[in-house]
Amino acid sequence: MLIIVVLALAGLGLLLLWLSWRSQQAVGLPVERVVYSDTGQTRRVEDTLVSRRYGLVGKPDYVVEERDGPVPVEVKPTRRAETPYLSDVLQLVAYCLLIEDAWGRRPKRGLLRYAEHTFAVDYTPEMRQVLLETLDEMRGQMRAADVARDHEEAGRCRACGVRAACDQRLQ
Repeated sequence: MLIIVVLALAGLGLLLLWLSWRSQQAVGLPVERVVYSDTGQTRRVEDTLVSRRYGLVGKPDYVVEERDGPVPVEVKPTRRAETPYLSDVLQLVAYCLLIEDAWGRRPKRGLLRYAEHTFAVDYTPEMRQVLLETLDEMRGQMRAADVARDHEEAGRCRACGVRAACDQRLQ
């Protein structure tokens, strides 16, 4: 009887491992140890990564532990593009900066998963600087009294949360 229970538990453990592996493959994660997830599956750290030094907070979808350190992973399951959007790249670089500051470990790269492609984004000093300059520019615009709206994309304007009160909205 004890052998049957042990075999059943071993079988259940193998099934759970296989399901975890399939789940990682389904979202394009490398087959590495997931140490953080904002998807409700795994949590080893606080829900939100915080950097008081840079005034930045964020929640990467995943952080996987590779041999050379942590790798943040951002999943955009409906996005289809041959090259990653700059906004998505900067979001991923922000997660690298957060991990570096909050965990004291500098990622070498991050992964950006679109519906059909996974892009590796190197976390270089140049990318870090582009992020910091972008954050400074954004903070400056937030403090400005009058900021011209960017209406290059009609779809964004239609979906804007303050559209009803905006005197610059597109028709």
